[in-house]
Amino acid sequence: MTTDGFTTCLWFDGQAEEAAHYYVSVFKNSSVGKAARYTEGAMQPAGTVLTVEFTANGHKFLALNGGPQFKFTEAVSFMIFCADQEEVDYYWTKLIEGGGEPGPCGWLKDRYGLSWQVVPDGLDAMISDPDTEKATRAMGAMMKMGKLDIAALEKAFAGE
Repeated sequence: MTTDGFTTCLWFDGQAEEAAHYYVSVFKNSSVGKAARYTEGAMQPAGTVLTVEFTANGHKFLALNGGPQFKFTEAVSFMIFCADQEEVDYYWTKLIEGGGEPGPCGWLKDRYGLSWQVVPDGLDAMISDPDTEKATRAMGAMMKMGKLDIAALEKAFAGE
């Protein structure tokens, strides 16, 4: 792994390699890199995967098998900005399958408990529009949704 830029380290309890391959299967522009393994006398059996480098959608990650001490929470999430409803539907479905769970307002947890926000491009412009009535309608519609529905958000924003 290079020292330029940022890399996000994700802490797992034995699923680092599995998770790296899963995320690479979900996102374009993705690949699995090298793995490091625990050595003799370490906190896990020798040969067990310690870390796995991977890139998902061009973002660098390091999956770490650190043990059961820490779990993911909603305090950190990854936002996926989607060009259209097809992309929203794709990421929503792919990230929930296999044990994930839907949440409110475009949020979900994947099978590992990692939180994601699946957001259509333009949502921020709607909910921060200087016309507070439009922004309020869009925000109100979003607050009632799980997976975000772009057409319904646009209708609410327009006052239809």
